[in-house]
Amino acid sequence: MKNGGKISTEGGGSLGQDPFGGLSMLGLPSAPAPTKPEGGPARRAEPNRNRGRIEIRRMTGGRGGKTVTVASGFVGIGAAEKDVLAKKIRQACGCGGTVKDGAIEIQGDQREMVAQMLAEAGFRPVMAGG
Repeated sequence: MKNGGKISTEGGGSLGQDPFGGLSMLGLPSAPAPTKPEGGPARRAEPNRNRGRIEIRRMTGGRGGKTVTVASGFVGIGAAEKDVLAKKIRQACGCGGTVKDGAIEIQGDQREMVAQMLAEAGFRPVMAGG
């Protein structure tokens, strides 16, 4: 090779022959028309709206006077899904939190935001306690 084994990146000439250059579109079918799914217009998949009742409490006991919001009563939901849900709630509230003993704990009094996020996820949030 010339140039000391380097390949030129200047561009210019063609890369060789075009394998599709001799083909024509005569006799080929056109692209199929898009079809509607059965059952009417396309819809976004909505989450299941009956995933159970979740109690939301504001608690301070055993936390050095710090207030936390606790969402408990999850039935039929795995630990991994609780972790994902807790992460979404933490991001929406802009605060810390964790999953402890099957309940989601969020720092501060965030009951309204937690209830909204759980409702969007298909749960039925209920304010419990004080």
